[in-house]
Amino acid sequence: MNIFVCIRQVPDTTTRIKLREDGNGIDETDIQWIISPHDELAIEEALQLRDRQPGSTVTVLSAGPERVVESLRMALAMGADSAVRLDLPGDADSVVNSQALAAAIDKQGTADVVFVGKEAIDNGAGAVGTMLAVKLGFPCINVVNGIDYGAGSVTCRRDVGGGNIEIIETTLPAVISAQVGLNEPRYATALNIIKAKKKPIDTLSTDELGISEADCKTLLKNFELPPPKQPCHLIEGSPAEQATELVRVLAEDIQAI
Repeated sequence: MNIFVCIRQVPDTTTRIKLREDGNGIDETDIQWIISPHDELAIEEALQLRDRQPGSTVTVLSAGPERVVESLRMALAMGADSAVRLDLPGDADSVVNSQALAAAIDKQGTADVVFVGKEAIDNGAGAVGTMLAVKLGFPCINVVNGIDYGAGSVTCRRDVGGGNIEIIETTLPAVISAQVGLNEPRYATALNIIKAKKKPIDTLSTDELGISEADCKTLLKNFELPPPKQPCHLIEGSPAEQATELVRVLAEDIQAI
């Protein structure tokens, strides 16, 4: 099987975000970049499927500037067979990213299944997987937390709220977006990280992908940081005194609303 995984590099959740002086993006200075957590689930699922299907390969793709090579090498250290960077700007929108990923997959050969994360944690758009499926002409199943593989088909499960589970079956090839609960991503060992640094990573230019600035449909500007959190108010005294004071404070807050 030819298995593909599309990943996005995002700022680490512990990073303190600063805005550029023009307010039209984030200041990337000193940011620690990671693979978006849902994409790690997609990588793990691809690796497990490859191990069950002898002769299969896992190719990881990521669109972005030179810095995304670091995340691609981490995917290689986790166990992926090859990696490809699509040379796009970091602020490319979902339309451009999905178009580039579809073109790159077509260049790599026939895909049997494509895994993505349900959404990236930086913008939470959750649009690339569906757009990619449309451009590839594949069925798409989103927010999946369970998969059973058959002969040329998959049966996927996903929670739809209220304790209900939705079961969807489709033929392959397909695009599947991973949700928490699908698996537990493996850690890359120190030895594999060292080995991954020596592996080649192909790069595809916008010309090779048939992408131009005109394909971008969304422009983000005027970024604003959320307002600072109110300071915490500590209630002191015995448990009984703390309970009485807490009730009083809550009552005042309700009256003020």
